[in-house]
Amino acid sequence: MGTGVGVDLQDMWIKFGDFVAVREANVNIKGGEFFSFLGPSGCGKTTILRAVSGFLEPAEGKILIGGNDMAGKGPNERPTALIFQNLALFPLMKIWENITFSMEVRGVGAAQRRKRADELIDMIALPGQGDKVPSELSGGQKQRVAIARALCAEPDVLLLDEPLSALDLKLRQHMRTELREIQQRVGITFIYITHDQGEALTMSDSVAVMKAGIIDQIADGKSIYDDPATAFVASFVGENNMFRGKVKSIHKNGMAVLDTNRTGELRARIATDARAKLNVGDEAMMFIRPEALSLSEKKTSSNTRIKAQVRHSEFEGQSYNVFLEGTEGKEMKMSLINRGEKQLFDAGTSLTMDFDPHQAVVVPAGELASE
Repeated sequence: MGTGVGVDLQDMWIKFGDFVAVREANVNIKGGEFFSFLGPSGCGKTTILRAVSGFLEPAEGKILIGGNDMAGKGPNERPTALIFQNLALFPLMKIWENITFSMEVRGVGAAQRRKRADELIDMIALPGQGDKVPSELSGGQKQRVAIARALCAEPDVLLLDEPLSALDLKLRQHMRTELREIQQRVGITFIYITHDQGEALTMSDSVAVMKAGIIDQIADGKSIYDDPATAFVASFVGENNMFRGKVKSIHKNGMAVLDTNRTGELRARIATDARAKLNVGDEAMMFIRPEALSLSEKKTSSNTRIKAQVRHSEFEGQSYNVFLEGTEGKEMKMSLINRGEKQLFDAGTSLTMDFDPHQAVVVPAGELASE
């Protein structure tokens, strides 16, 4: 297996009649990168994958693979292989035959195919399973066979459309690690489609977050989580407490004070992507993650403190989740790490919470994720 080949989308639009499925996508995927498109159902992720693989032709713009324009090239003329959700293994063929099917089509002899199958079976950690048929394997094992079969065609770019969605949670989490390891071993470019944030954040070098055909942000997982560019990204990736308000002041150190409609003045860091866009008087949203809230122990400045009443609290093993209601029914959640002492609070208890303003983020007011 060689090193991966880069994929570039340049001003790409995809339309179905009058419906715009993908709008002006500009993406630069480096060779050998694990790149994920993340977003809710129907946002255009799979459409992009189908365009890269050659099943759809963009209405405008270009798709370059390894610097070569793919216009007019069908799926079998592109250096890509695609893995679907339903895997589509041949039920009556042995595992090794399934894996090397692309070689059989090319007329390669059985002995050579078997040798290649054994190499790939070792690589996906299923030694000795080559003579079984798919029905004898577990969901996770079939998943690995589908990956080996795609790799057998020696693509420069492997395209994966929600391949783990049919697996149960524990197996999905295990397969994330496996997939990442396989990708690093073979060194080819993986383009991965998912609506599961955990999947995107744990595996990817870069993530593109999409909503309704538009790419909102492209960054590494930590930046997507800690420094979201838009209200949609902040509300789609992970849990967040949201406060609406107007920008009261902006400070040189990248901080802003928001005059919120329910919680008074709150101070937080302006998201990097929003710094050039936010002005005093603008409508804005501030986001604080549940784990960034803590019980107030000291006299902190009033604009990093929030008072609220407990509605109920839950023990989740590693953490206590406290659900609160602020003034005028503003709902909030605080997560406290389980350090051995009981932290369940009675309904109606008044709490004062602190947050580090660097761990809260302000973005221009915008659409929130509904999922």
